[in-house]
Amino acid sequence: MSTTLVATSGRISGSSEARRIRRDEKIPAVIYGQGMEPVSVIVDRRDLRLALSGAAGSNTILEIKVDGNVYPAVVKDMQRHPVRRTVAHVDFLRINMSEELTIAVPVRLVGEAKAVVSEGGLVDPSQDTIDIVTTPANMPSEIAIDISAMQPGDVIRLGQITLPAGTRALGDADLPIVTAIAGSKAEAAPVAAAEAAPADGDAKPKS
Repeated sequence: MSTTLVATSGRISGSSEARRIRRDEKIPAVIYGQGMEPVSVIVDRRDLRLALSGAAGSNTILEIKVDGNVYPAVVKDMQRHPVRRTVAHVDFLRINMSEELTIAVPVRLVGEAKAVVSEGGLVDPSQDTIDIVTTPANMPSEIAIDISAMQPGDVIRLGQITLPAGTRALGDADLPIVTAIAGSKAEAAPVAAAEAAPADGDAKPKS
């Protein structure tokens, strides 16, 4: 499902003009791709924030309306101010809804690894995102991974993850995505057992 974003054409290039645009709570941007000439536009800062506020975030499919034309697009790059971290410029990539593209999809952990928690350990996502290849129509907003069955020391790797239909992952199938890290209780158990066992020379003879 796409989200509509209205943009204004006729943006004048130059740093002073860009600063003026930002003072008006707007953002300079460009739309390019799919054999088109790049189009310099201006988008409202609030409108962009609302358009990207859904579950898909920056992977949201946008229908950018400019002077009666509609460009299906996604955010390709979002430049931010080095100090304030506000969005300073946006690159929109025009897409074809039937052609594949590569995106980074956020990972969301589902459930509770009780066996890990009971040992004082924790479950650590080794990767915050997974790179996948998909068409815009099949683009997922997230990849949910069930961790409830994990034991201390378990690792869920890329090749073990069930991806949504119409998508495929990029990268090594052995890439760790989620790791269950053993805690103090799990580490203390073998040490306590070793201390309780008699030394070789101290074993008592059977009566």
